[in-house]
Amino acid sequence: MKLLAFAASSNSKSINKQLATYAASLVPGATVEILDLNDYEIPLFSQDKEELLGQPEAAKSFFAKLGQADAIIISFAEHNGSYTAAYKNLFDWTSRIEQKLFQNKPMVLLATSPGPGGANTVLTAATGSAPYFAGDVKASVSIPSFFDNFDSEKQEISNPAILDELKSALAQLS
Repeated sequence: MKLLAFAASSNSKSINKQLATYAASLVPGATVEILDLNDYEIPLFSQDKEELLGQPEAAKSFFAKLGQADAIIISFAEHNGSYTAAYKNLFDWTSRIEQKLFQNKPMVLLATSPGPGGANTVLTAATGSAPYFAGDVKASVSIPSFFDNFDSEKQEISNPAILDELKSALAQLS
């Protein structure tokens, strides 16, 4: 299985990137590719920019990566209760190439934050909207209080109950 994983964040120290990378490592036999949204920087989307630029190569490349995957893991960072600007912008550009940008791929959606909310607000929004964009959401998991439940030194979930929930979610990809 070709598994594509990324954090919906451009933060170079993203806890969601740590989570997506770790989660991908738990999928047996998967060939994993970890994307970095910083490799897909494009101007802020608007119809004026679209008329001027057409479809940016970065959006085309991101769409192709989604299409080449057999399954997708996305871990969402939450900014003010919603998507990060970096993810939303790339999503908007890519959806103009093809509205069904997730291309019927099975997906596990994750989110975490330093606080007890676990970025659940953005995860709920992403889980609800993904099917409209041809995302086959198999499971979603919010992990609260990241630094209490993830061992940054070992790069693994330290809470057994959360680890079981994550493994159950990831098993839905096969």
